[in-house]
Amino acid sequence: RILLSVIVIVLGSYVLITESFGIMPYLFLVIGVLSLITGGMELKAKRNTSAIISILAAAFILFVAIYTF
Repeated sequence: RILLSVIVIVLGSYVLITESFGIMPYLFLVIGVLSLITGGMELKAKRNTSAIISILAAAFILFVAIYTF
């Protein structure tokens, strides 16, 4: 989870600095996976409302990532 967060920060910083928006789908893909993992951890901790919101957000982000490829 920490590794994915670092990857998101690095990719986001790269996009902001270089204004190279070609890697945005990869950024969305990593954010979607991170949200899915967060949803799984919330589900494991018995926080169902947060888990459902995270999983739905991950599904939407992954859909956008796949659609933009």
